[in-house]
Amino acid sequence: MGFLEDGDKKPESYIQKIFANRIGGDMFGKDPTIYKFEKIKRARRQVEREYPDAEIIDLGVGEPDEMAFPQVVETLQKEAPKPENRGYADNGIQEFKDAAAGYMKKIYGVDLDPETEVCHSIGSKPALAMLPYAFINPGEILAITVPGYPVMATHTKYLGGRVRNLALTSNRNFLPDLNVIDAEDKPFLKMIYLNYPNNPTGAQATVKFYEEVVEYALKNRCVVVQDAAYAALTYGSKPLSFLSVDGAKEVGVEVHSLSKAFNMTGWRMAFVAGNPLMVKSFATVKDTYDSGQFIPIQKAAITALENPWITGKIVTKYERRLKLLVEVLNKAGFEAKMPAGSFYLYVRAPREVENGPKFLNSEEFAQWLIMFKHISIVPWTETGDFIRFSVTFSAASETEERRVMAEVGRRLCMDRYIF
Repeated sequence: MGFLEDGDKKPESYIQKIFANRIGGDMFGKDPTIYKFEKIKRARRQVEREYPDAEIIDLGVGEPDEMAFPQVVETLQKEAPKPENRGYADNGIQEFKDAAAGYMKKIYGVDLDPETEVCHSIGSKPALAMLPYAFINPGEILAITVPGYPVMATHTKYLGGRVRNLALTSNRNFLPDLNVIDAEDKPFLKMIYLNYPNNPTGAQATVKFYEEVVEYALKNRCVVVQDAAYAALTYGSKPLSFLSVDGAKEVGVEVHSLSKAFNMTGWRMAFVAGNPLMVKSFATVKDTYDSGQFIPIQKAAITALENPWITGKIVTKYERRLKLLVEVLNKAGFEAKMPAGSFYLYVRAPREVENGPKFLNSEEFAQWLIMFKHISIVPWTETGDFIRFSVTFSAASETEERRVMAEVGRRLCMDRYIF
């Protein structure tokens, strides 16, 4: 079977020779690079083997630690047995579109036509993957914020497009500078990707910034995709929608997810809202990829959207945990402050431990932290050496939250860190 290359000890399948270049060509599966998330997972598995009784505190996971609320689950249970809900949903049931439009009006003050300006998606990740197929031709450009979620950039490259990174730095409050896009690139600029509140920095956009984005998009004839996965999780200010800014619907869409705001990560429900032509283009591409989310899940999502108090309870929990974590990290010598949104804290990584190891980058510090402190976090190196803490750790009560945070503080304060 297959054929032998000189020096090979076993036949190599011809399939290895015909993979598309976009996923690595004939080198697919042979890249020795180990990505940061896999490195952390491997280190955790090693700790579990060597210290089976150790309590590993996971401050890296980026998904809610609790179930969807009972009302949402009960709707799924009620709707799942109904024969009329068994079929394809295609681009979504109208009731969900109506609920999404009502939610956007109530929470963000945004008026949407549920017929033409809303389309459901099986989670926000597929929406971000599909949108470039509606706009990107070979050689054309997506501008995307980094550090951040890379899905849209990956698919832009799959299509032969180019990616222009927009660095998020503390001196700009983690808002990108669109003026760094070169004049020679502007004719090829098709899409701008934003994500606020931001993963991993926790920064929130401002109305003024969004106004500048709208003006820039109109001037340069490009579209905007605002990833609003964490939009409802804000602290000290009301949630802000890009679509609430004058002119935003002329240039862009917002992708809203029920994963974080309603503890529905595994349910895979989201919606794209905004410019009707962009929504239509997404729906056209989507129609070739899937046949819609299971109707009972859409109906459960309606229950969630019609009960935004659920998000209020979730926000209260994350805010309480974030304040505890800020206090713990500052006592340990880090410079931490409450984020404007999301459930993350983004802080600079130390360069070394006094009378201990030195770190070339934040990945090395994260490896040391899991191996020697049994605390799991996520490193980010795109714009400096930073680390991201998440407060979605498992804790069934406020008492348990305080215990976990106290234990994190105890472990961290055993050393002195040099930044």
